[in-house]
Amino acid sequence: MTNALPPLHNGHAPFTLQELFREALYAFEEWDAELTEPLVTFEARVVPISQVFEAMRQCDDIVPMNIVGAVTERLTKPWEGEGPLDRMSFSTAARVMGVLVRKRLLANGTPEIVAVAARQDEISPRG
Repeated sequence: MTNALPPLHNGHAPFTLQELFREALYAFEEWDAELTEPLVTFEARVVPISQVFEAMRQCDDIVPMNIVGAVTERLTKPWEGEGPLDRMSFSTAARVMGVLVRKRLLANGTPEIVAVAARQDEISPRG
């Protein structure tokens, strides 16, 4: 499968991918009663937010504090980081958000829709 998102470089995400992560987080925040997963746009491609979070799962970059707050307010337990001032990596934030997306899809009863869309994307020709 060809990924529509830019790759990490030695555990570091390009700025465009970090910005897309922020957009995906905002899309999650605004996800109300719709059954399907929110989408974001990257270079004229429509991408489900879970794909953005998945792309950042191995990113060692530190998350800006405003994003840390947006992620930690969704946790059921208090956040305790491992570094000074409880820094959070994009990897940790991406894993948390990926779980939250899956939980929301399961609660909505729509995980199959996303899986079908993902498989369709894998076989679609890229232009």
